[in-house]
Amino acid sequence: MVTQRGLEVLRAIVQDYVATHEPVGSKSIVERHAFGVSAATIRNDMAQLEDEELITAPHTSSGRVPTDKGYRVFVNHLAQLRPLSAPQRTAIESFLAAPSDLDDLMARTVRVLTQLTGQVALAQYPSFARASITHVELVALAPNRVLVVLVTDAGGVSQRISPLPIDIDDADLAVLRAQLAALVTGRAVGEAAERIASAMEPKTGARLQPALGALAAVIAEELAEFRQERLVMAGAATLARREQDFRGSIHPLLEAIEEQVTLLRLMSEMVTDEHGLATSIGTENAPFGLGEASIVASNYAAPGGTARVGVMGPTRMDYPSNLAAARAVARYLSRMLEEDEAAR
Repeated sequence: MVTQRGLEVLRAIVQDYVATHEPVGSKSIVERHAFGVSAATIRNDMAQLEDEELITAPHTSSGRVPTDKGYRVFVNHLAQLRPLSAPQRTAIESFLAAPSDLDDLMARTVRVLTQLTGQVALAQYPSFARASITHVELVALAPNRVLVVLVTDAGGVSQRISPLPIDIDDADLAVLRAQLAALVTGRAVGEAAERIASAMEPKTGARLQPALGALAAVIAEELAEFRQERLVMAGAATLARREQDFRGSIHPLLEAIEEQVTLLRLMSEMVTDEHGLATSIGTENAPFGLGEASIVASNYAAPGGTARVGVMGPTRMDYPSNLAAARAVARYLSRMLEEDEAAR
């Protein structure tokens, strides 16, 4: 069993190792922290921590570094989230102010988070799978080209240009708009997708059917996009700058960033605490091929439910600061989405 002082020694080792990137010895702990005991006593505490596999010696030096298990104990029991400074909060507020649309807001979210933490920032889009279609608009660009616009009650907006197999006029456009709106407006995304399929079926004797079928096919594809989970990221270049912080290759991380599916699964399966914060450390990510990385995340509230925003980096990261940054950004993002929903 590790004593309470031993746990405080673990806290000191984690904090010092994250700050210096150098193995931490008993002498430096005595010098930097007010334990009021001798270096020999600290060495005994460190021996207990090593027996519990919470710290390890990276080579023959007397210093020790935290293990993934040690980081887990630190995050669960010893980490104290540091409040963001006033300039940091101002940066979040000014960076996220007045976005042009949801895509812009999500892109700004990850950019400010990577600036605050120096890590790869990740943000799940709000889920539109349970959203309802509130508006369908058709805008004529040419007699045989139409801009199709879909809007959901969860803030999702889709714009897509559709070529038509026949030429139409303004009266035809109004008829098509009314037919499509009757099929999907006020319907949940899944139900709208089922209903729109009927408009894609060929019918004889209907002059506008070719145009209706083409537009319905475009809408069906956009509804399928609404149902897919999406992830936005920023700061991938930070991995190359921090490559020395990883024990092995960073290529699995780069592949996960490119593919996104793995990161979406991992983000979705992370278990949050009572504050909506989640951490997955090192070897805990091995089933996803990301045993070299840690991810910290915070839930944010969206019209379609909850989603997550967080950062990914080496296990040697400043967990309290990164969790605090993720939480602060998530809270501001929740507020922005709530205000947007109230304004609609």
